[in-house]
Amino acid sequence: MRKLGMIGGMSWVSTAIYYDRINRIIQRRGGPMASAPLLIESLDFAQLHAIRDDKDWKRAGEVLCESAKRLEGAGAQGLIIGANSMHKLYDEVAAAIEIPILHIAEYVGDALKASGHKSAALIGTRNVMTESFYRKRLVAKGIDLLPPDIANVETLDKIIYDELMIGKVTRDAQRSLKTMITNKAQEGAEAIVLACTELDLVVDVDANVLPVFDSTRIHCDAAANWILDQQTG
Repeated sequence: MRKLGMIGGMSWVSTAIYYDRINRIIQRRGGPMASAPLLIESLDFAQLHAIRDDKDWKRAGEVLCESAKRLEGAGAQGLIIGANSMHKLYDEVAAAIEIPILHIAEYVGDALKASGHKSAALIGTRNVMTESFYRKRLVAKGIDLLPPDIANVETLDKIIYDELMIGKVTRDAQRSLKTMITNKAQEGAEAIVLACTELDLVVDVDANVLPVFDSTRIHCDAAANWILDQQTG
């Protein structure tokens, strides 16, 4: 098996979800005693969560690049960034190291394309929903994305940052996400992209009014395929 590095700590909740899911996949495919050879650097999210301007993003980029270099130096043969929003820094981090980085949106786009869905709604943090760095990779796969609803952006940021990232799950959040997904179905979306690791804590991914493509599940499956040197699909 190949050794994979992970930059975690965009919330400890996210890091735990990634660790658990990748290992469960490896165990299922490799046998009851198998586990994933992972090198994890869990960053202090207190340094990264209040990013508001270019100066903050520059600082975040420096933090992630240094983390990636340490993981590469420790023997990682490939890398994942355990957060959708931090893929804004993908190009910068990729340029700082020699090993490949598995881009989450590329695998989400492949999954949508393989499913035959042509239209989807993206649900995640503000920068994932409104900026081009994530959306363009899905559009490049032939997926038509519904425009973001600013009211949803505000609600999701509150749920994600004030609740889920500190491990808090509420019925109000579950109801809010259910309403959002129902509305997107009425607006013509054929599928939902759940583009925030913690959102599956309040969304029933396997039983919803629309097919839900959970970016974390997809990313973890891709990570396991890479570790086992298997083709995705």
